[in-house]
Order: sequence, then structure tokens, then C-alpha cells
Amino acid sequence: MQNNKIRIGIIGAGQNTRKMHLPKLLALPDVEVREVANRTVGSAKISAEEFNIATVRESWQEVATSPDLDAVVIGTWPNLHCPATCLALQSGKHVLCEARMAINHAEARKMLDTSMANPDLVAQLVPAPFSLQADTMIANMIGDLGRILFFHVDYQSLALPQKTLHWRRNTKFSGMNIMTLGIIYETLLRWLPAAQWVKAEARIFHDTTIDPETGESVKIEIPDYLSVQMCLQGGIPGTLLISETGSHSGKPTIKIVGEKGALVLELVPDGKLYFSHRDQTEEVSIPSNLRGSWKVEEEFINAIRNKKPFSHTSFSTGVEYMRFTEAIYRSYRNNGTRVPLP
Repeated sequence: MQNNKIRIGIIGAGQNTRKMHLPKLLALPDVEVREVANRTVGSAKISAEEFNIATVRESWQEVATSPDLDAVVIGTWPNLHCPATCLALQSGKHVLCEARMAINHAEARKMLDTSMANPDLVAQLVPAPFSLQADTMIANMIGDLGRILFFHVDYQSLALPQKTLHWRRNTKFSGMNIMTLGIIYETLLRWLPAAQWVKAEARIFHDTTIDPETGESVKIEIPDYLSVQMCLQGGIPGTLLISETGSHSGKPTIKIVGEKGALVLELVPDGKLYFSHRDQTEEVSIPSNLRGSWKVEEEFINAIRNKKPFSHTSFSTGVEYMRFTEAIYRSYRNNGTRVPLP
């Protein structure tokens, strides 16, 4: 750091980086975004002009190894998360990496190992956003449910077929990631124990589209329908349904059912929390001192400057959701075989 300023480089100025990370980082005192690299130099120049970034680099490697930076924000697609993160950490940079930690568990593990080999550097993931407002309240209330009997996640969105292949449904860029699976499991881990085993069934209903790089029709390999049975440590059973197909979608929810009541959270930004007991359902009022919010960029900078631990999300948690994601992938690819998670 020079003159107490934290100098940041951007690797991948994607939608979430431009919408969230850059504005919020630039609003913090003594933070300077100095360099940017994107998929093309032209798109990097557009972001540089929009956010007054002085230097446009031709490659992400130049940003990761730049001697003029203290930290990097990695907003690329998952296929570059591991190489960019590891090179940045090995080059002495703090790292904030976008969600969907990696393309598979092995890459996520490599990222964690590299961060552990550089313990003086901050290594943080962008967190699952949909429960931040209610996480503390749910953690405080979950004991009121008594013995947890089961849980169910329903996350259906109405997604029209894409004219061209989106990166989220392209295994080249997304690997084993499936829709919102990783962030849903990350959310569950904030209140419930980890999974012991999973069984999954998947379908690809919208199965062809146009590859934007070649202009040719290609088969889609990542599902747009996923149904999961699982058992958590302690013997808690649960189910999960995610779909991006069909002609109907309701509000996504997580429901946790215990002997003494149930909690239901709407999985949308600032979604409401409900408590149900004996056929009576009431909205839970979350006090301001317990209501969480998006503070990713602020926590990243505070962790660098003050060595203050961030609340969301560690590389260890990312490894867990990638382990889970890969187990789901292996199950549905093997006709729904039960896959243990050691």
C-alpha cells in the first residue's frame, strides 16, 4: 500500500463487477482502482472510461502480477477463477473472487491450498446474496424449531431459451456448476450442517442453441432442471428443486421444518422471513441490529487494512459448495446413484 491507499486491479469487468464491485469499491476512502483487463481490450477500455481506471492491460496475467497493485477483484467466468486467483496470490495480491468458486472441486481445493500457503493475504469469495438480511435472525431462531425434521428448497425461475449459448450453461466456462446450486448450498451451510450424501436427477429441456463463437448449433450440457435428495450430518433429510424451464415460476423459498414450527425464507433480495406454528404463519420482523446487508467490498478492504475477519465468504466454504456441486454432478450423470460426501 502506498500512502495508505489500497490499489486494486480488475480481472474481468463483467456485469456484477460493473454493477456492484466497482461502484462500491470506489465509494470507499483511500481505495484506487488502477488497472483492468477484460475478455477484449476494447471492452476493457469501455470499463476504464466508465470508472476512470488509468491502465488497460492486454491480459489478465498482467493484472495478476502487476507490481503496482495490492489486490485484485476477479469477475471472470468460473474457468479463470483458479488460474487468476492462484497467480495473484503467488504474486502477493489480496483476492476477491466472484461466486461459483471454480469449475470443479479440485480447482477449488487448489485455490484454498494456495491461499493457505499465503496466510498474510486476504482470500475472499463473493457471497450468496439472497439471505444476507436474515442470516443472523435464522441462526438465532433455528433452535426454536426443536428437532429439525426436514428441509425443502424450491427455486424455479422462468427462463426463456437463449438465442445463443450463455456462459452459465456452457461447460467450457462453467464446468460442473449448475444454475443456482452452489449459492443455495452455501446459504444452507449458514444454518445447517453439511451434507452426508446426495442423489440427483437432472434434465436438459432446452438442449440446443447457437454457439456465439462459431455460429453453429450446439448441444447444451448443463441442465435446466435439477431434483436432489440429500441427507445432512445428524440425519436431517432434505430436498431441492431448481429449474429454469417451463411456463410458471413461483417465489423461490427455503423451508426448514422442526417439531415445534417451521421457518420459511423467500430467496430473493430482501426476501421476507416467516415463522409457522400450528397452521398459523406470521412474518418475522428482523430488528435493524440483526438485519444483514451486502458489505462484500467494505469487508474486503477492512480485512486488508485492519486484518479484520470478513463475515462472508471464505475459500473453505467455497470448497464445500464445490464438493457438493461435484457430487450432484456425478450423481445425475450416473443415473441418480447416491454419492457420499466424506
